[in-house]
Amino acid sequence: MKRFTIFLIAAAAIFHWAGAAFAQGFDHNYAAWDAQVKKHVKWLPDNKQSRVNYKGFAAERAELTKVLESFSAVTSAQYGAFSKEQQMAFLINAYNAYTIELILSKYPNLKSIKDLGTTFSSPWKKKFFPLLGEERNLDWIEHERLRPNIAGGGFQDPRIHVAIVCASIGCPALPPEAFTAAKLDSQLEDGMKRFVGDKTRNRYADGKLQVSSIFKWFKEDFEKGYKGFSKVEDVFAKYADTLSADANIQGQLRAKTVPISHLDYDWSLNDAGR
Repeated sequence: MKRFTIFLIAAAAIFHWAGAAFAQGFDHNYAAWDAQVKKHVKWLPDNKQSRVNYKGFAAERAELTKVLESFSAVTSAQYGAFSKEQQMAFLINAYNAYTIELILSKYPNLKSIKDLGTTFSSPWKKKFFPLLGEERNLDWIEHERLRPNIAGGGFQDPRIHVAIVCASIGCPALPPEAFTAAKLDSQLEDGMKRFVGDKTRNRYADGKLQVSSIFKWFKEDFEKGYKGFSKVEDVFAKYADTLSADANIQGQLRAKTVPISHLDYDWSLNDAGR
């Protein structure tokens, strides 16, 4: 019994060491994924929106497959050894890479990611990739791991909604770089400023604030998860100078007196070739 106990302790120590070693050896700079998005994702002239060259990704499918395999190789124990920022960057990059893989499963014969679903099933609920030891879907990453108000706490940062991208024109822009723990806060903030400042998605007009439906669908996330925000109006007060260059309008936004309406969402594919 004593020898068996010693064996168990030694095995546990080896397992822990192996997980820690992998966590240290894993490429948290995401060089391969970074190279792919730098090559196939481009900003539009306004630097607020981007477009994805799915044809280019399809032509180099083997390179994307290698990236996806590197995500799938991470075990739950190894992921648990990552820092909070490393975990968040890992999940965001995985979500975006697997979204592109999902689009490529039918590309070019689709006009929207919604074409990959049916009346009774959502493309985001389709289990098609292994992650952290089990078959997963995109909703699992977003709703069970990343969102601020999920059971278990999430990451307490609603800016994830401008980082994970649904392959649609109405989405926040997919940036032409990988998310990394070292730059995560600045990348999320940059994403918020670009998205809120994009007049096709968020704008002051006719005395109203017309904003993306993202702020309706995930209102609770923006009200409870970030730097003392208690209501969604706090978001537009924070980014008032991004929404308008007019000092008077900025004052109204900061005073939170501007009525809010929500724009229709454009689910058209964010394809550079269209």
